[in-house]
Amino acid sequence: MTKENLAAHFNDNHQQVLDFINALPDHAFIQRANEKWTPGEQLEHICLCIKPIAQALGSKEFIEEKFGHIQRATFSSDEIMDQYKTALANGGKAPQKFIPAAVDLSRKTALISETQTTLKDIGQHLDHYSEHEMDSLVLPHPLLGALTLREMFFLMSFHALHHLEQTRINLLTNDTIS
Repeated sequence: MTKENLAAHFNDNHQQVLDFINALPDHAFIQRANEKWTPGEQLEHICLCIKPIAQALGSKEFIEEKFGHIQRATFSSDEIMDQYKTALANGGKAPQKFIPAAVDLSRKTALISETQTTLKDIGQHLDHYSEHEMDSLVLPHPLLGALTLREMFFLMSFHALHHLEQTRINLLTNDTIS
């Protein structure tokens, strides 16, 4: 998948989350089911996860100095998804810094806007990376370790839909979408 296609896929998947959450009735945005995160908390988690990517992408030099280059072939999207699903199945959880605080209704608009701004920043930064850099520069992932930029985008594209699905299931459990 080219960098442009990957960026579009990443944005589209995140936009699906934003559109779904934005369309929720107010009571559903803060609805908790099965002691899982509310839709607002799911969105905050997603935003917390993409912010460091946006910050890191702002400087190739930072990425090179801090994390370096990968010394292996880039994994496919399917391989990354399998690794992530295995990590989750083995009890993998988000580190504390990616755990959302309670999100109340008053934050809905600002959180959607903040996520959109972060996505825009990522897109602008990504324009400055070559296909080679997408397969060689490394960012760390708390469950999967060192990932190439391309692998990180494979994973984070899936991550958005993973949390969208969790949100849908939790809302259907409580029948709060209607």
